[in-house]
Amino acid sequence: MKWRKWNNIFHRDLGYLAVGLTIIYSVSGIAVNHVADWNPSYNIEHQSFHIDVSTVQSQPTESDISQIVSASGLTGTVESTFMISSDQIRIFLENQTLDVNLKTGDAELETIEKRAILQEFNAMHLNHPKKLWTWMADIYAVVLIILAVTGLFVLKGKKGITGRGAWLTGLGILIPLIFYFMYL
Repeated sequence: MKWRKWNNIFHRDLGYLAVGLTIIYSVSGIAVNHVADWNPSYNIEHQSFHIDVSTVQSQPTESDISQIVSASGLTGTVESTFMISSDQIRIFLENQTLDVNLKTGDAELETIEKRAILQEFNAMHLNHPKKLWTWMADIYAVVLIILAVTGLFVLKGKKGITGRGAWLTGLGILIPLIFYFMYL
């Protein structure tokens, strides 16, 4: 059998193996490219409102904190609290943070929710699992290199690497170099 036939078989089969990870890395890559515009892993919402704090002591007790949480319409369990200043308390609940001004009653609630599927994709892309996943990601990177090289030789003639393929390959190398030197 000719080398090109083996090249094409190898390229095809590795391509099939790489589909799942390619989709995960591509979707996550688009998401994290725009991290300046949004949080790609979490949906964070802020809500401002006013509550009555007239009965709350300057050093809030557990009862005062329960009253603040209840007056805020929250139902979660208080995980911890922190006095930001003498008149500002921060209350931590599961996936929520409540800041309350104990003099004015002004409150700010921050709620954090994981973005379904996207958060997991981003964690894998950014190698948060570490350990064995690092090796998997390295193997995937090697597979992509092999796919790129074997892909050069899938077609022959004027549509292959000696024809149009050479121009497109050159352009594919030139584009990142242009951006590199533009941002250097």
